[in-house]
Amino acid sequence: MTSFRRPSPPRPPSVRAALFIACALAGPAAHAQNPAAFDAADPASPVTTPSLVLPPMGRADTPALPGDLASARAIWQRANQRVAEFPRGHADLLRQESSQASEAPATSRRDQTLNFAQALKLSLRHRPALFTHADMNPLARAQVQVAYASHVRDLQRAWIDAVVSRQRERLLDEVLEATRTGTELGRRMVVAGNWSQARQMREQLIEASAWQASVNARDASLRSREHLASLLGLWDAQAVARLGDQLPDSLPALPATPWPGHGPGAAEGEAMVVRSHPTMAQARLLAARDASALSAARRQAWDGAVDAALDAVPSDGDASTPPHIDNLSLLRDTTLARALNAEAELLQQATARRTAARQAWAALQLRHASALHAQDVVAQLQASLEQETLLRYNGMLQGTWDLLASARDRMASLDAALQARQAYWLARADWQALLSGADATTSTEAPSSSGKGSAPAAGH
Repeated sequence: MTSFRRPSPPRPPSVRAALFIACALAGPAAHAQNPAAFDAADPASPVTTPSLVLPPMGRADTPALPGDLASARAIWQRANQRVAEFPRGHADLLRQESSQASEAPATSRRDQTLNFAQALKLSLRHRPALFTHADMNPLARAQVQVAYASHVRDLQRAWIDAVVSRQRERLLDEVLEATRTGTELGRRMVVAGNWSQARQMREQLIEASAWQASVNARDASLRSREHLASLLGLWDAQAVARLGDQLPDSLPALPATPWPGHGPGAAEGEAMVVRSHPTMAQARLLAARDASALSAARRQAWDGAVDAALDAVPSDGDASTPPHIDNLSLLRDTTLARALNAEAELLQQATARRTAARQAWAALQLRHASALHAQDVVAQLQASLEQETLLRYNGMLQGTWDLLASARDRMASLDAALQARQAYWLARADWQALLSGADATTSTEAPSSSGKGSAPAAGH
C-alpha cells in the first residue's frame, strides 16, 4: 500500500536569512547606512600605508688613525683649537654642530587632542550591543552594564598605553641622541690620539643598546596605537597614523590622593564593589528563596553528614581521596541540592568580588605612592645630580663623559617616573571598572622606579 505524505507548509525564513536577503536587495542603500564598515570589509578599498621610519644605526667601524707623527700632531692641534672656541669645550661644540645640521622645522599639531571622553564616544558608535533599551528586563540590562564597564576599562587602558608609549618613544630618542654625542666625541678623541679604539668601541656599544631601546619603544608605540585604533573602529592606515598626533603629549598629572577627594576606605570600597555588580543582588535573592524552601532539620542533617565525611579524611596530609557521603536520601533531595548549589555559587562570586576589591584598592594606593616617589624623589635627585655635575664640569672638576652619563641617568629616571605614572592610571582604571560593575582583570607588574630600567648603561 502506497502511503502519501502531505506536503508541509513552507517554513518562514530565519531572522539571519531575512537580514541577508534585505541587505542583498538593498544594495547601495545598505552601503550608505554605514560606509565605514563596508569600506573596511572590502578588500578593494584603496589604502596608503605610511612608511616605517627607524632611527639610523650607528657604525661598527673605528676611525682611521693618522699615518705618521706629523699628521697626528696636526690633527690634535686642530681639534684642540676647535674645542677652545667654546666655553665648555666638547659639549658646546657638538651642540653647535647639531643645531646647524638640523634644518627640519618642528611639526605642529594638525588635529585637536583626543581625550578619553572623545575616544569613548567614538568607540560606542560601532557597538550597539552596549546601549540599553527601554524594553529590557533587569537581567539583560545588568548584562549590558557589565559589558559596558568592561569596555570602558579596556578602552581606557588602551588609551593610557598609547599616550605613554608615544611619550616613551620621544624620550628614548633623546637618550639615543645623548649616546650618539658620546660616540661622536669618542671618535674625535681617537682621531686626535687621546683615546684608544677599545674605549671608543665601548661607547659604540652604549649607542647600540640605546638604538635597540629606541626601536623597541617605537614598536610598542605602533602596537598600542593599532590596538587603540581597533577599539575606536579606525581601519584606514592614514587615519591610524594620524591618531598618534591626536593623542595628548602626556598623561594627566598625579593627583594628591589615589582617588578623587578622600575616597572610600578599605571597608567602604569593598562594600561598593560588591554592591555595584548588577547580578549579585539577583543571585542573593535567588539563593535566599531556595534556602527558605529548605527545612532546618534537613539542613542540619546535611551539615552532620558533611562533618562526618570531613572527619574521615586522613589527618596525615593524604588528600588523594575525596570525602564521601552515604546518605542517599540527602543526595536525592532536589530542594536541598538547589539550595546548596545556589549558596555555593553566591559564596564563590562574593568571595571573588571582595578579593578583587581588596587587591585593586591596595594596588591603587601602592601605584600612587610609587609614582609619587619616582616623580618627587628619584627624578628630582637625578636632576639635582645632573646640575651638580654640570657645575663641576664648568669648573673643570669633571669631564665631558661624566656630564653625558649624568644626562643619561636623568632621562632614565624620567622614563621610570613615566612608567610608574602609567601603572597608577592603569590601576585607577581597574578600580573604577570594579566600582561600575565590571569583573576583575589581572593587573600588570609595576615598573621599576630606580631609574635604571630602560636606558642603556652609562659609560665613562
